[in-house]
Amino acid sequence: MILSLAATAVSMSGGGGGVNSSSLDPFDSSTWGFGEDSNSSSSSNSTSSAYSSSPSSSASSSPDPSLMVLRTLIPDDLLMLVPAAASASAAASAVPPSSSPPPPLLLREVSPWDVALCVTGTLISCENALVLAVLFYTPTLRAPMFILIGSLALADLLAGLGLILHFICSYLVVVDTSSSSSSSPSGGELLTLLLPAGLLIGAFSASVLNVLAITVDRYLSLYNALTYHTERTLTLTYAMAVLAWVAGATLGLLPPLGWNCLGAGEGGGGGVAACSACRPVTRGNAAALGAGFLLVFALMTQLYLQICRIAFRHAQQIAVQHQFLAISTTKGVSTLSAILCAFGACWLPFAVFAMVADASYPAAYAYAAALPAACCSALNPLIYAFRNPDIQKSLWVACCGCVPANLSLRPRPRTSSDV
Repeated sequence: MILSLAATAVSMSGGGGGVNSSSLDPFDSSTWGFGEDSNSSSSSNSTSSAYSSSPSSSASSSPDPSLMVLRTLIPDDLLMLVPAAASASAAASAVPPSSSPPPPLLLREVSPWDVALCVTGTLISCENALVLAVLFYTPTLRAPMFILIGSLALADLLAGLGLILHFICSYLVVVDTSSSSSSSPSGGELLTLLLPAGLLIGAFSASVLNVLAITVDRYLSLYNALTYHTERTLTLTYAMAVLAWVAGATLGLLPPLGWNCLGAGEGGGGGVAACSACRPVTRGNAAALGAGFLLVFALMTQLYLQICRIAFRHAQQIAVQHQFLAISTTKGVSTLSAILCAFGACWLPFAVFAMVADASYPAAYAYAAALPAACCSALNPLIYAFRNPDIQKSLWVACCGCVPANLSLRPRPRTSSDV
């Protein structure tokens, strides 16, 4: 660029005069000081006359126009123009591209009910994780009864994690709902609503079915006391556990696979009435789950009545140990009554509410019915695991390295009080 400007200046000086221009073009002859100017006409005329009078002296004393251009351009103009161009390009690059501003983050007010459910889920997870750890690290706890207790603890652990996940998806995961509508929810809404719902339905269903399996196992241990500790009983135990998990997983997959009411807004054909009180579960599915729980509760009640009848019959047949068996049977019946009453008190309100309520009911009613049902998973380790003498011995050995005097190291057969 400098050489081209120098060549231009040489040609202009060789042509014998500059070009007059009124504009402030940087390539104008007046800018570089060798064109005609109205204020310096006399000096230019004198310089031209001096050049014409003595050509030899002119050639020796007059400066080279190209050197004048270089000396003028580099210190004054070029060094001033380059930073200006750089600053202009930097300013142009600093301008952000035209884009729409991000949508504002709407912070949802935290509900005390959700906090209570999250705390309950944390307690459930800790209790059942302890039960699973004891069963896993104690090789002697491999009887059919402990297999079902471990299956129940795993289901309750997933239920507790589901409650924590529900709280996280409700308050800590921000979903952009600007591009979604009531009839077509976005992918983020589907993830934050259907994933916790499916996990909770599957885990709690497996928990209830495992409680039913434990009740069946207790009935068989008293009804077939002589043939209970056989390979056939172990196979039946595994079959019951697998069926409980298959049924729970099937029920848990229904909302993510399309059996939900998220699209029941404008075109879903039902609106609010299509949703149950526990969105996004449909009202029909919630009623089916409630009816299924009532059926499970009826089967458990019948089995526990049979267990009590067998226990009383054993007490009548053995007259020598009548006093001991009377006390043991009374303890077993009271324990059975407490277990059945606790199970019914936790789940019956939620089952009845799920059968009759829809999304138009206040949310406080749904929370008041769901919280006791969640607390049942916190009571299950206390009822079925920590009351067992073998698990108590394992806990004492793991925590203190010793066993209390009232707990024997030898495994003992199950009696009517071990329910």
